[in-house]
Amino acid sequence: MTETEPSLRRSINAWQLFAYTLGGMLGAGIYGLVGRAAGQLGSAVWLGFAVAMVAALLTGLSYASLGSRYPRAGGAAYVTQRGFHRPLLTWMVGLAVMASGLTSVATQSRVVAENLSRLFDLPGLPPLALSLGFLLIVAGVVFRGIRESMWLNILCTLIEAAGLLLLIAVGARFLGGADLFETPSPEGITATLLLQGAILTFFAFIGFEDTLNVAEECHDPQRTLPLGIIPAMLAATLLYMAVAAVSVSVVPWRELAAAPGPLAEVMGRAAPWLPGWVYVAVTVFAVANTALLNYVTASRLAYGMARQGLLPAVIGRVHPRTRTPHVAVGILFAVVVALMLAGDISQLASATVLMLLAVFTCVNLALLVLQRRPGEPRGGFEVPSFVPALGALVCLTLLVNRVATGDWRAPALAGAVLAVIALLFALIRPRFSALEAPPAPPAA
Repeated sequence: MTETEPSLRRSINAWQLFAYTLGGMLGAGIYGLVGRAAGQLGSAVWLGFAVAMVAALLTGLSYASLGSRYPRAGGAAYVTQRGFHRPLLTWMVGLAVMASGLTSVATQSRVVAENLSRLFDLPGLPPLALSLGFLLIVAGVVFRGIRESMWLNILCTLIEAAGLLLLIAVGARFLGGADLFETPSPEGITATLLLQGAILTFFAFIGFEDTLNVAEECHDPQRTLPLGIIPAMLAATLLYMAVAAVSVSVVPWRELAAAPGPLAEVMGRAAPWLPGWVYVAVTVFAVANTALLNYVTASRLAYGMARQGLLPAVIGRVHPRTRTPHVAVGILFAVVVALMLAGDISQLASATVLMLLAVFTCVNLALLVLQRRPGEPRGGFEVPSFVPALGALVCLTLLVNRVATGDWRAPALAGAVLAVIALLFALIRPRFSALEAPPAPPAA
């Protein structure tokens, strides 16, 4: 970057980053996972979230430490290259994270369109038009500035958290009516049962990793990153456990597992007086927030990879007025629209979740390598070496389990996507630039 080029604006404080991390984790995950986890853990589903938090927090701590060491846009791609100096691996990690975010945005645009149609009864307006309009609004907010994106995220996070708190409040009177330790297994709560439940509920915590990509736009990132990630993960855990305990108290766990909309079923029984549109509206805000954060993350990742030389330099340009990577925002909009028009991409979304587990493994191992390398800068938040070591082991175990016991189509598609990413690297042959250049000076 030359002295005359604009840089990203540092405007994110610890409270905003907390909301960014929490909003990334809440979203649609908890709304569907409670029912599936109840089928596996019974009324003890709340314990599954507690165990999953311990597993997820290991990687969360690694991300917090890396963010305090290297506050750079590019996130996982930057630290992977810094740790291993393998451009192909960096390219695959970066594009895998980007693919996960973009498929999520495309999927969520359709969910928002479906729920808006239910809310406002718009028979004459095609769902694709609603999806496209939603994507235009999200892209416009991301282009307008990181401050605007953060404030919209705070609004959406407050609404989606309020939806969960409302469910807890109206269902609290049912607590005590169910045995919270009852399981489908005649042996009761066992380590194997908890592990299986934690493998499923772990995915309710995915989203914390997005925070690393906006580190370059944080005030005092050495302090802000840990304060944004760790308290948000703990807050999400408390919400998840309370929602799970209330849910199985209101709706017996066998019925909850069979319900197409588990939390909607809980709300319908606990508060039949509440208009149905209220929970639909909360869902719209939750899904829209996840789409917004995924879009911000993907644009900063593309920007960071362009600054590293792994993507065309033009993608790394920053708009002089909005201080946002406007070229990246525009290119990603075209990609997301193409994915949205492609129809049902749920299998692709499942495949990218598998790729995220592989990314988490790489990032944990990168921190382990960087901790042992002489001369690497230390951050404001350091963790013992056993944290990234255990984090890598947990993520690798989850990945192997998911591949071995899940639908074969998702792993096959994940492998195909990674093969395409590797082929693109061979065809494009990106010119990698050194990482030792200092980060851009803070912008007011």
